[in-house]
Amino acid sequence: MVVAHLVAVVHALAVVLMVTGALVALRRPRFLLVHAPVAAAILAVHLAGAPCPLTELELALRERAGGAAYTGGFLGHHVFAPLGLDVGSPAVQAGIYTVALVPNVVGYGLLTVRAGRGRVRTEAVIHPASSD
Repeated sequence: MVVAHLVAVVHALAVVLMVTGALVALRRPRFLLVHAPVAAAILAVHLAGAPCPLTELELALRERAGGAAYTGGFLGHHVFAPLGLDVGSPAVQAGIYTVALVPNVVGYGLLTVRAGRGRVRTEAVIHPASSD
């Protein structure tokens, strides 16, 4: 059961990384090397409608250790059920998408603007305006 709990901790860290990674990258741009693949993998699993591999692993390890499996997915079981919220309700789903999407749109948007400004500065140095 200890290994199942460790998988749950890793899963929680992946969720936190997904939500905050683009904002962390504003201070530490190399963090994108970690965030972008994790975010892309989570998005791909979600868009494919596939079950989360970390949830599946945790459940298999729980059952192997003689523990009870749960339903409702990782967030439903570990975050929303203790708060008395139904993860399948439209309001909770809207909240999940908002919390996942907004920081990433803001972070990647600001990183894009920052990268564009860097290109403009570089081009000005490489091709200075002539004073003829």
